[in-house]
Amino acid sequence: MATGKTKTRMPLADKVYHSLHARIVNGEYPANEKLPAEMQLAEEFGVSRPVLRSALEKLREEGMVVSRQGAGSFVRANVSPAPLGFSKVETLADIQRCYEFRINLETEAAALAAERRNAELLGEIEKALDLLRAATGSLQHREDADFMFHGSIARASNNQYFEATFRALRDHVNVGMKLHGESLMNDGRKGLEEVLDEHTRIYEAIGAQDPERARTEMRIHLEHSRDRLFGGGLLDLSLR
Repeated sequence: MATGKTKTRMPLADKVYHSLHARIVNGEYPANEKLPAEMQLAEEFGVSRPVLRSALEKLREEGMVVSRQGAGSFVRANVSPAPLGFSKVETLADIQRCYEFRINLETEAAALAAERRNAELLGEIEKALDLLRAATGSLQHREDADFMFHGSIARASNNQYFEATFRALRDHVNVGMKLHGESLMNDGRKGLEEVLDEHTRIYEAIGAQDPERARTEMRIHLEHSRDRLFGGGLLDLSLR
């Protein structure tokens, strides 16, 4: 069924860049090792050599690879494997990926919170909701209250993996929340009240100990937040 949403294709050079970047930080291409020949990489990714060279140039600018005259491109010696955690948000594609991850993470956390929350943690969620309500009344969006709301739900799941993962995503989530808040301010009261209503329905579902409803309301909220930010025009993140 058609949704009316459009997808903006990510530039091919960016797709190749992200793929090569991941291979380097994951150790698939170790330090000091020569990268496959340009022709081989271009064929593997199904792109032209100018597109591949554009991706390699970005890696060179970031110090990930170095070119040696007549020998090809090599991974720099000082590139370390990716640490535990999440890499920085640098592009719109990263923000979209963060929303994808949050939709899967937080819908289940909300369902578990509905089943397991106690009065204290339900009170924390309500306190965050009150802060959001006050901000909406003043025609403001508070990213700190927004993060508190979602973080309290992760805590109420009584599963330390949900809580720890959400905390580790703080910087990434805040980027999306800030941009989402800016888009809401452009819409004025209507947008802010719509988001407050979404948060309220999540809180009510958790308060009613209705896991399916909590899961659904969280998904609706996160998908709407993503779509408000992207204007319904998502990036095509397919690796082809």
